[in-house]
Amino acid sequence: MVTLHQQPGRYAVCRLSPADAVPDWVGGQGLVSITRTDDELSIVCPEARVPADCRAERDWRCLSVEGPLPFDAIGVLASLATPLAKRGISIFVISTHDTDHLLVKDDQLREAINTLIAAGHAVQTPADDE
Repeated sequence: MVTLHQQPGRYAVCRLSPADAVPDWVGGQGLVSITRTDDELSIVCPEARVPADCRAERDWRCLSVEGPLPFDAIGVLASLATPLAKRGISIFVISTHDTDHLLVKDDQLREAINTLIAAGHAVQTPADDE
């Protein structure tokens, strides 16, 4: 069993050209993930910061696994992804040094939380959930 914390607000998953510089609008509080490959510059950040003309998937909500997780922990992500997949809930995962962050679409958030609880995990939600 793991404990997850629902992060407030909505997130966007943005795709920029691999040659683009990291834009200024990325900075600030909250979860931000920047990944560059030969094919793209991928940015995840609070949705409110993303310009309307940016290519992005919007309306994601974030559930963060309470960490830090040891690097030799086995099956943590599978224990979360498997029950969600069985319910047809798509996820976008960001792993950091300390933990994992699962993004689910806003319209599937309640079902995702209920599914994770039914699978034996604990989910803490903010009092002012949007």
